[in-house]
Amino acid sequence: MPIRNRFAEMQDEIAAWRRDFHENPELLYEVHRTAGVVAEKLRAFGCDEVVTGVGRTGVVGVIKGRGSGPTMGLRADMDALPMDEVTGLPHASKVPGMMHACGHDGHTAMLLGTAQYLAETRNFDGTVVVIFQPAEEGGAGALAMCEDGLMERFGIDEVYGLHNQPGLPVGEFQICTGAALASADTFEILVKGKGSHAAQPHNSVDTVYVASQIVTALQSVVSRNLDPIHSLVVSVTSFRTLTDAWNILPETVTMKGTVRSLDPAMRDMAEVRVRMLVERTAAAHGASVELKYHRGYPVTMNHDEGTLAATEAAQAVAGTSGVLTNAPPHLGAEDFSYMLERRPGAFIFLGNGDSASLHNPNYDFNDSAIAHGCSWFAELVERRLTAA
Repeated sequence: MPIRNRFAEMQDEIAAWRRDFHENPELLYEVHRTAGVVAEKLRAFGCDEVVTGVGRTGVVGVIKGRGSGPTMGLRADMDALPMDEVTGLPHASKVPGMMHACGHDGHTAMLLGTAQYLAETRNFDGTVVVIFQPAEEGGAGALAMCEDGLMERFGIDEVYGLHNQPGLPVGEFQICTGAALASADTFEILVKGKGSHAAQPHNSVDTVYVASQIVTALQSVVSRNLDPIHSLVVSVTSFRTLTDAWNILPETVTMKGTVRSLDPAMRDMAEVRVRMLVERTAAAHGASVELKYHRGYPVTMNHDEGTLAATEAAQAVAGTSGVLTNAPPHLGAEDFSYMLERRPGAFIFLGNGDSASLHNPNYDFNDSAIAHGCSWFAELVERRLTAA
């Protein structure tokens, strides 16, 4: 079954919701307007239960089917990014410094359209829980909802999510079994030495030199500690001194960076090696360091059965040729990983066409993708929760 006629009929209405969210972006957990609109619509659709304030500002809607089968969770993220939009579109952000540059406005609108359809038809055996999550962009909103008892309170047995993918044609899907997105850890290194005049380096412990040696040493984590068949990225992204003078060797240097991995074991190894290399390289040159290592989002790990269910639903919507299975994983990160750590399921990508890349000030969600995403959600529910 391709795009469902009901979603084709609802296209303009759902697109209007999406553009309203786009004009009124909100950050992290401060998604009060968005959450309020979502809750209001879920109640109007006739959801059996609507709960707000889950994980601070998350919204959950419960839709009961025709029987007493299992419970499936469907998740969308609601928050925007702290950046200025430059698209010049009629529905561009009205809020300076905030923009829906990752398509969460589209994800929210598609799940709302799906919720309306499921509440109207109820052609499934079990319960659907629609999950509208805050703070995906660095705030771990999925973790906050899970720690607030999301899975247990609503009896969720499995959970699924969707994200748009620029560069993939509208109406096509990508998915893979296992690691779909990377873990994302960060580090901050303060190198402390002895400052001096640049003409007298022998009187210093040169932190710029020491920090440069640390940058070089960190590359060995990937080149010499990692099995080549695995994926790992260690990047130093910031290198800063407290002065930009040409004749001063600074007392301190601060560096920041990120570690990305598709394998939890490699993630653990990388942290151990980063700590060891930073501390020993500094000591070898007479400097000291302070290292802050923060574990961010874990690997987004698709489960076998969930991946198969998500793939079959996508193929029903897009045809076999319209679904790339065993797609290469992304080294970006996604906090839906916390939900997949607690329940089986899968995460799939939906084509956004020839749009600007994610997190780009020229990006806009492609409204032509709406009916495809809604149809996938509905197909997944009605296949997985087969009505008696």
